[in-house]
Amino acid sequence: MVKILNSNNRNFTRELNKFLLVRKTKVQSSSISVTNIIKDVKKNGDKALLKYEKKFNKNSIIAPTTKQISKSIKSLDKKVKQAIDIAYDRIFKFHSFQKFKNISYLDKFKNKLEYKYLPINSVAIYVPGSTASYPSSVLMNAIPAIVAGVKRIIMINPGFKGKQNPAVLYAAKKCKIKEIYSIGGPSAIAAAAYGTKKIRPVNKIVGPGNIYVAAAKKEVFGEVGIEGMIAGPSEVTIVCDKYSDPVWVASDLIGQAEHDPLAQCILISKNKNLISKVKLEIFKQLKEIPRKYIARKSLMSHGILMYIASDKKIIETVNRIAPEHLELNIKNYKSLVPKIYNAGSICLGKYAVMAMTDYNIGSNHILPTNGSAKYSSGISVNEFYKRISYVKLSKKGIESLGPSVITLANYEGLVGHANSIKKRIRRK
Repeated sequence: MVKILNSNNRNFTRELNKFLLVRKTKVQSSSISVTNIIKDVKKNGDKALLKYEKKFNKNSIIAPTTKQISKSIKSLDKKVKQAIDIAYDRIFKFHSFQKFKNISYLDKFKNKLEYKYLPINSVAIYVPGSTASYPSSVLMNAIPAIVAGVKRIIMINPGFKGKQNPAVLYAAKKCKIKEIYSIGGPSAIAAAAYGTKKIRPVNKIVGPGNIYVAAAKKEVFGEVGIEGMIAGPSEVTIVCDKYSDPVWVASDLIGQAEHDPLAQCILISKNKNLISKVKLEIFKQLKEIPRKYIARKSLMSHGILMYIASDKKIIETVNRIAPEHLELNIKNYKSLVPKIYNAGSICLGKYAVMAMTDYNIGSNHILPTNGSAKYSSGISVNEFYKRISYVKLSKKGIESLGPSVITLANYEGLVGHANSIKKRIRRK
């Protein structure tokens, strides 16, 4: 049964925190097996990589040939290609507005300060695959990197029995990705981070994955960069009122639940009648989808239906959850928006459904999960930039500002700092 909470109960906050913590612990937990896999690939390279591919994906191909890729793409339905083309154009357009401008500043002493944005040289995008694949995740990962100007983008996408999803391959071709690897899981993350004979290492790894992929990315962080967030199993929180359609709301919850057994779907409403209707509708609609067992497990284990009596408490609860996706399916959403500051993406009104943002609206669907929206944001062009400061001091500049720096350096006990400045100041 889906968990039901009532904010009028004395232990509401404690129960909610406890329930959220159970899932958070599962998602964040690493394992000895992940660590051992990474060590094995780091030491034995392609040999270890193939061993794990055969074991987990029944796959013996690290990199498909150009001929194999072309043949696979030819089998793809024309309508799917057109849908990917539409999504590509809209995502590219929106992300193109995210480019940063370099800063150049000349002060009164003729000191010149600059701040320049430079693209990261190489990036690996992780696209979930094997028994299910997501061409939309190729676009969401790769397009911001393309806009930023990343020179080398490789795609990691696990195949199943040596075959990758044709839509994923078409999306990669659309993004002009030249290095495509049919690998996945912690071993793929290790290969991208440390390199093998067949795969050159990259500077950063981005993209969503299961708990093992997320754990592996944390393990290699430091050797390579990763996103400044947790891109783990998906989440949605939906706030509803008496005007919401329970059929629509139930379908939104199921749409998120079908991603992963660890996905989390939360409903919040001041209307008990609506909550009851949504609950009945969930079980009715679950029968209609192919991934019903995954969705059911997600909803039964991590779903919550919450009755909360006041807007103030609703806002407080949403900010505590910090959901990846937030749908404000309420008539007066404008009164809540300014007070909600912890969410990866916010859908406003009954037509702004999370499923649309997952594909072709233009915003990015790779967002912070597991509460990390409290301190981080989703994938953007910024994720693929480095920033460097350039400083040019004039003779007048160091002579004018140097004495105050010498004072601070001596105060901090860094006499060497003070001396390096003193030697450059003109003796009077």
